[in-house]
Amino acid sequence: MKPRFRLAAWIGGLGLLVAYPLAANDFWVQHVGGRTLGFGTIALSLVFLAAYTGMLSLAQMTVAGVAGYALAYCTAPIGGVAALLPWPAATLVALGCAVLASLAIGFVAVRTEGIYTLMITLAIAMGFYYLTLQNYVLFNGFDGFTQVPAPVVLGIAFERPRPFYYLCLAVAAACFVWVRTIVATPFGLALQALRDNPRRLRALGYPIGTLRVLAFGVAGLIAGLGGVLNVWLNASISPGSVGIDSTIDLLIAAVLGGLRRPAGAYAGAFVFTVVQSFAIKFVDPERFNTVIGLVFIAVVVFSPDGLIGMWSAIRRAARTATFKSGTVDPQATRDGGQTKKAGGNTHVHSQ
Repeated sequence: MKPRFRLAAWIGGLGLLVAYPLAANDFWVQHVGGRTLGFGTIALSLVFLAAYTGMLSLAQMTVAGVAGYALAYCTAPIGGVAALLPWPAATLVALGCAVLASLAIGFVAVRTEGIYTLMITLAIAMGFYYLTLQNYVLFNGFDGFTQVPAPVVLGIAFERPRPFYYLCLAVAAACFVWVRTIVATPFGLALQALRDNPRRLRALGYPIGTLRVLAFGVAGLIAGLGGVLNVWLNASISPGSVGIDSTIDLLIAAVLGGLRRPAGAYAGAFVFTVVQSFAIKFVDPERFNTVIGLVFIAVVVFSPDGLIGMWSAIRRAARTATFKSGTVDPQATRDGGQTKKAGGNTHVHSQ
């Protein structure tokens, strides 16, 4: 796709997202649209690590949980005591805690590779879950925190569906653009080189371990933002928010959308949220995992690269069909090719 057409497609897609609340009811705006964007932002942190560093972490929901618990601890009324901090300061504290936690996880995880990275981050996620479940001093145990207030800015209450949706959209768009920008910087290119050939990058003098830890820090900030949005959506957080089920749900959403592209995080989160929201109308709630499992298998079988990969395959097939129909000369699309007609024949001259 030509750059100007790609830009037009992105602008059109953003326009649809902005106009979405005008045509949807409150449930679809807040609990489908808002949750998709918040949950998708956490999934984006997982996709960033997997796509551009080659590391698959199962601790991203844990990092989001750290941010959520820090926010709740600073803003929720505890035992009748008022909030400790106003929401802007509490949000900064929550994001700082998320980044520090992610850096600490990265410091441990980067010493492993492949399946061992997956397992050690899963172990960290399970350890944090049991810590929140059993600790009543910081995490309030099984009950967690409730009545976590969403911010109010200039008289706009972000607990309302449409303001909350636009807040989520702004955060998601900023994170998406940030990821796309980072991967084009020298730091991002170094991460991709690290993913493809770490030995060669080490031979060139790059600090492999430091790059990986910093990548975890970037992913931690993104996951922390998603965790803050999820707490404001639910007005609460509990150990179930960071349990094994939530961890696996995040992985499923990321794989559904496609682990190789940032947009896949939000596509997978949307499908997962819709299935989760409406599956209970057709099946027993306890069989939700069966439904999402069937959807997951169907997508992976037809497109191992997820929904975004499926869309790319459809576009390639449409382009091929256009070529075969004679509408477009496929030779004219080759790099460096110029088509000229002379005497009724077509000649292609390479530059």
